[in-house]
Amino acid sequence: MSRRCTGRTSGRAAPVILAALVAALPLGGAAAPADAAGGRGALSEALGASPQGFARATAPRRFHFPADHGPHPAFRSEWWYYTGNLSGVDGRRFAFQLTFFRFALTPSAPRRASAWASNQVYMAHFAVSDVERQRFHAAERFSRAALGLAGARASPYAVWLQSWQARAVGEAPFPQSLRAEDGGYAIDLRLDEDKPVVLNGDAGLSRKSAEVGNASYYYSIPRSAVSGSLRTPEGVWQVRGTAWFDREWSTSALAPEQVGWDWFALRLSDGRDLMIYRLRRADGSADAHSAGTLVEADGSARSLASGEFMIDELGYWQSPRDGARYPARWRLRVPSAAIDVQVTPEIADQELDLTFRYWEGACRVTGTSASAPVGGNAHVELTGYAESSAVTPR
Repeated sequence: MSRRCTGRTSGRAAPVILAALVAALPLGGAAAPADAAGGRGALSEALGASPQGFARATAPRRFHFPADHGPHPAFRSEWWYYTGNLSGVDGRRFAFQLTFFRFALTPSAPRRASAWASNQVYMAHFAVSDVERQRFHAAERFSRAALGLAGARASPYAVWLQSWQARAVGEAPFPQSLRAEDGGYAIDLRLDEDKPVVLNGDAGLSRKSAEVGNASYYYSIPRSAVSGSLRTPEGVWQVRGTAWFDREWSTSALAPEQVGWDWFALRLSDGRDLMIYRLRRADGSADAHSAGTLVEADGSARSLASGEFMIDELGYWQSPRDGARYPARWRLRVPSAAIDVQVTPEIADQELDLTFRYWEGACRVTGTSASAPVGGNAHVELTGYAESSAVTPR
């Protein structure tokens, strides 16, 4: 298990955490390894409130592309989430995660002439799963959105934090180039869009609880073809595979009685894609606002309400870092689509021991879809289980 973190925080509230980060960040944006301080719900406490002045997701809206690939600074937070499963020409299997987060400290930009001045802080996570060697490497960076250190734009599309970046190769949003490196691990990948944008929830409005405005604007590009190179300390592999891209922005987070979520993104061998998230309540039950999206092979999609799918936990894994107990194998069923599959982690320990601790990693899928045998791959994210985890990095 190889890990590295290049950010540092031990605070309990987002404005304090992020203001401290801004003050402490050197020119390159990197700092010492992160503390493990901050208990369960730290980010819920940090981002759960909805301070005056920020926009909120309260109703469905019309999406505009490529504009909505870019930042939405009127909202308190947003993220660009890339995950993918890859194979080398020799059949060796890998997976990656490259995610960028934007946090606003205040609703408006500071009125200072300094080139350092910014009310926006970016955080990025980079991870590689080496399935054959059963090794997992994760890293983290922070930077203010100033002096070109970090930022995002819609056209030509780009989101970056120092040398970690996702950029359009030309003027159109796709194809894209993904690049990141840390501790002997690196990706240099090209993404070609295989399926169009899918709006999750109610035409892109993803409600997280009954409270008005406790929601996000959420869309996905569930399937992109990936090609390029991946490096580990053992060498460089030419790889191909598929990737999932998630975009979300909001101001509020989870409700007080919600402690985290389990998020599944499955790409099935019959061309179907399935996204499900189960919001977990403090008593262990699934919240009624859990939801999902089923995408057919032709790109058509439909939303799934919480009663339309079932998730059974078939196994567990205990973290060696703080003893947190995570689900580690699942049975997912969507009866209306005749989907009945098992999802199994490729590596048991894919816990990102960063500022906010959570489990996210590559999984394999077996079972049936439309009553026919099916395989596939997936990424699963589990938040709110570790003592130093936030309810969500996502």
